[in-house]
Amino acid sequence: MRLLLVEDSVGLADELMAGLQRQGYAVDWLADGRDAARQGCCEPYDLMILDLGLPGKPGLEVLREWRAQGLSTPVLVLTARASWAERIEGLKAGADDYLCKPFHPVELQLRIQALLRRAHGLASRPQLEVGGLQLDEARQVVRCGAEDIELTAAEFRLLRYLMLHPGQLLSKGQLAEHLYDGETERDSNVIEVHINRLRGKLGRTAIETRRGQGYRFSGVR
Repeated sequence: MRLLLVEDSVGLADELMAGLQRQGYAVDWLADGRDAARQGCCEPYDLMILDLGLPGKPGLEVLREWRAQGLSTPVLVLTARASWAERIEGLKAGADDYLCKPFHPVELQLRIQALLRRAHGLASRPQLEVGGLQLDEARQVVRCGAEDIELTAAEFRLLRYLMLHPGQLLSKGQLAEHLYDGETERDSNVIEVHINRLRGKLGRTAIETRRGQGYRFSGVR
């Protein structure tokens, strides 16, 4: 999953990026509201984390611009201000969730997971559970029946994205756009390698190939 982090505090941004990358997210970081307003609308992010106190353009104005342009990507707002009036303004502007600073990194991670499940119609369960598999995002393992299957970091990222889009046909290009940040070179052949490794662990029928089109997550049978 590819995230946009908009935060002008370099120290906090570095800390958040390191934690999110350990959780298997590809993260792009911006510190200026004007850059965020532009890039948020032209890159295929799965979720955006937006600080309100930004240079260049206030976070609330950025959020309003995103929503005015029809952007439906989930937005988690960060703020150092605990004012209820500001939280109401943010929610009215289109924020999906709010987190007041200071916060524990685990709370941020759990809120992100919940927002992503909700965005894909999977909010009824506390963990990502699709197609006979249950993904433990904290341990980065997948449970199949009574068995825990170990995953590499790359396999975990790929399987999480597939499980959030069950039954959908996803091209290599789409997968690359959401599994890598904007600075990483994207190699579609590497995705094919990881698909094959996942099939070796989950069974050949778990991920269907449509030649020349892409892949579809079918789950285990």
